[in-house]
Amino acid sequence: MWLVLLTYLLASLLLIQAQNACTGHSTFRRPANSDIEVFCGSQTVDLQILLCPIYFNGYNESLLSLNSQHSKQQCKGTADWTANPPVVKFNFSITEEAITECSNQMTVTQEVGTGLFADFSNVQYINITGMICSEDPSTGAITYHQEVMYGFSCRYPLQYLVNNTEMSVSGVNLAVKDNNGSFISTLSMQLYSDNGYSAMLQIPPGGLELKTRIFVEVKASNLTNRFNVVLDRCYATTSPFLVNTTFYDLFVGCNLDGQTVMGVNGEQQEARFSFEAFRFIKHTDVALSTYYVHCATRLCVNSFCPSLVQNCTTDSNSRRRRSSEDNQGTTVSDTATVTSGPIMIRLDNGALQTDVNSTVLAVSVVAAIIGAFCFSLVAFIVYHKYYSNINFSKTSLYTQE
Repeated sequence: MWLVLLTYLLASLLLIQAQNACTGHSTFRRPANSDIEVFCGSQTVDLQILLCPIYFNGYNESLLSLNSQHSKQQCKGTADWTANPPVVKFNFSITEEAITECSNQMTVTQEVGTGLFADFSNVQYINITGMICSEDPSTGAITYHQEVMYGFSCRYPLQYLVNNTEMSVSGVNLAVKDNNGSFISTLSMQLYSDNGYSAMLQIPPGGLELKTRIFVEVKASNLTNRFNVVLDRCYATTSPFLVNTTFYDLFVGCNLDGQTVMGVNGEQQEARFSFEAFRFIKHTDVALSTYYVHCATRLCVNSFCPSLVQNCTTDSNSRRRRSSEDNQGTTVSDTATVTSGPIMIRLDNGALQTDVNSTVLAVSVVAAIIGAFCFSLVAFIVYHKYYSNINFSKTSLYTQE
């Protein structure tokens, strides 16, 4: 009882002090829907509400919380009296744990791609919604306080919206940033030398041999098990920069290069494929052909991902594709693009040299055999002639006797 009374007295004291600060202020009035501002950031959702209308209705910042979670300190706001006008601020991280901790709701919707996402048949969005509610300080059976409630929502495309493309090297994580807000994760690309994806690819200073199979894995971390990774397009460029550079598509949607083999895609929180090492024709006269692999990546809810994969088995006329000749060229700004480190392929005459060496070896062996045969034949003839002369000499001696 004393605790309740003390809380009430403290709230009343704060109310009196705040009312003094708010008295005469233009925002000291009844609450309105326009009192709340919502900032849907790339890492947090930030909310701020005008304080003076709250005090006008007989409440204060300590009596406000997200979704009526008044017993949780992390669900309460912080007053900023230095701002003009004064505000109370709330924020929470864009992780499933932080979103649900204060009973905010997170739902996923699916829509036909438009605008930046017009190349995709289906685009999924995550919607975060919640309320900021007041707690009535009255202790009696009745109250004269009108409840204060502010609703908010943030809508994020599951595709990563990259503002300034950041490059990563093989095996180093890329923290994806956005320009309009996105669901936060971290992407990384790693190159392997085996189909078990256990041995990292080691590129010698002299470069890899042509037709070496390179295994690529794009992985997302900090995701819940609701989301998987989908690769829309992977391609190689002769420059680490994605603008005005020679490129070659390893695959675009369902269209694969003849030497590209798809592993998992859209089934897990990592996507995998492999291709055979090649050289760009423009590097004909250089010892090393150096290029970089880029993958345009997006997320999908795991229950919907199979339908993306199944699109590859449908009629090509009913499937939307991204063309390598479209206006975007090799710059895929509407998805997160993760990039490998440099892949160096040597000017490999190994196959030709091997053929030449094999021919020389075969000719040498045949020549050796023929030489040995000729030598043996000559030796046989000489021996036979020498043996015949001895027999002739003996016959002549016997005749004379």
